[in-house]
Amino acid sequence: MSNLQQLTDAQDACAPPPLILVADDGPDTRFLFRTLLEIRGYCVVEAADGEETVCAAESVRPDLILMDGSLPHLSGLEAARRIRRSGHIGHVPIVFISAHAGAAFIELARAAGCDEYLVKPLDLALLDDVVEKYCGTAARAFAV
Repeated sequence: MSNLQQLTDAQDACAPPPLILVADDGPDTRFLFRTLLEIRGYCVVEAADGEETVCAAESVRPDLILMDGSLPHLSGLEAARRIRRSGHIGHVPIVFISAHAGAAFIELARAAGCDEYLVKPLDLALLDDVVEKYCGTAARAFAV
């Protein structure tokens, strides 16, 4: 292995784990997401409403946002629209999570700029797949 390849591998191994913003008005739900994601090696920041979600996204610049659809003060759809309009964080993938499974709701989320739509109750294997899709497997090396 070349020195350059060893240096690249070492830098990758030292890179911080992906940061995920979990936006949900339910403290139990946020705790569940935080626990599941931290066990898998991700860093987690939480937000309890739509306004807090937009502010947190702008300040911490996460690698992924998991956003509940029913947020107080600013709906998940409006929070997604504001994030998409931001020059700093407009590229961050947003996974919309809702109990509404209808095609109309899914289309509204896509129109607001959401990249994925997951239906509650969540299939944890599907959640793992979606998080890995956007954050890669880098966090696996940090798992406990």
